[in-house]
Amino acid sequence: MKIPFLDLKAQFVPLREQMLGAVSEVLESQVCIGGPKVAELEKDIAAISGCRFGVGVSSGTDALLCSMMALGLGHGDQVITSPFTFFATAGSIARTGATPVFVDIDPQTYNIDPARIEKAVTAHTRAIVPVHLFGQMCDMDPIMEIARRHGLGVIEDAAQSITATYKGRKAGSIGTVGCFSFFPSKNLGAAGDGGMIVTSDESLYERLAILRNHGARPKYFHKHIGGNFRLDPLQAAILKVKLPHLDAWSAARRSHAAYYDDRFQGSSIQTPAIRADGISIYNQYVVRTPERDQLREHLKANGIGTEIYYPRALHEQECFADLGYAPGDFPEASRAAAEVLALPIYPELTAEMLASIADCVLAFDLAAAATNR
Repeated sequence: MKIPFLDLKAQFVPLREQMLGAVSEVLESQVCIGGPKVAELEKDIAAISGCRFGVGVSSGTDALLCSMMALGLGHGDQVITSPFTFFATAGSIARTGATPVFVDIDPQTYNIDPARIEKAVTAHTRAIVPVHLFGQMCDMDPIMEIARRHGLGVIEDAAQSITATYKGRKAGSIGTVGCFSFFPSKNLGAAGDGGMIVTSDESLYERLAILRNHGARPKYFHKHIGGNFRLDPLQAAILKVKLPHLDAWSAARRSHAAYYDDRFQGSSIQTPAIRADGISIYNQYVVRTPERDQLREHLKANGIGTEIYYPRALHEQECFADLGYAPGDFPEASRAAAEVLALPIYPELTAEMLASIADCVLAFDLAAAATNR
């Protein structure tokens, strides 16, 4: 059978009437910027994240950028983050004029290694951006302790980890601000781009809300230079329909992950390492093998979709050549980029589909083992 890496239609069909009704309600109201749908979603996302305030924005990227602008990051500043993440993390730092400073990852979780952060702090460091990759939160306690000692802001890049937990605390609720993405492939995905910033700092919330609307309050009176970072009410309406299903969808992903984990025991396929003090939402289920490219071709030949997150670490990207890093500076990130592969994990996968995927992976592993004897 053909199994796509992601099937958004399978999620849409049972919600079709509700989603079309929600969109129609916005269109009938002709409240096309801001409005009650955005305000309601902001309150809902803040609540499920354990924060006081939510600020709807136009994308996860703009959530990061707006947060960095609100913290006043700019030329001469340094911001510590991971080299193994989606481009927006470091790209947003660079767009403020600040300099991304990379720290290598934990090879088990793929998240930034807190033990390496302290050595990267300088007199110019202003913030840390831990990335909660693949649905699992970083080890936040040591990160927050480093930030406290050095007076640094902490921007949680939780684009892939909405409602994930670390020691009982929700993604986005531990740092200065938390940033979410509603890109369609996320556990909670819009019908296009969208994002949210959460915080419990009221003064920072006010600044974020102003910055996302060109820094204006009231209209045409600009206290700051912001941007057009507003969340579309059409997207907010769609997300409000989907939100009640988020926990069940994430639970289904965990169930699928447990099935894969069980099937791959005893093979050479490295499965995700989930910290005992946290709960992952499995935005991706990422396996690891030195024969990643061959495994991907094998799965493709059998009609199974996969994705590589991410094929090149950020310190090796051409646009960051001026940062002066060499390819071997962050060996764990570079090795991960060469070996990781995401398998289908979306909630609507059937037992038959999961079995077919696992069978195909194990057939490859068995053949590879025989070849390598």
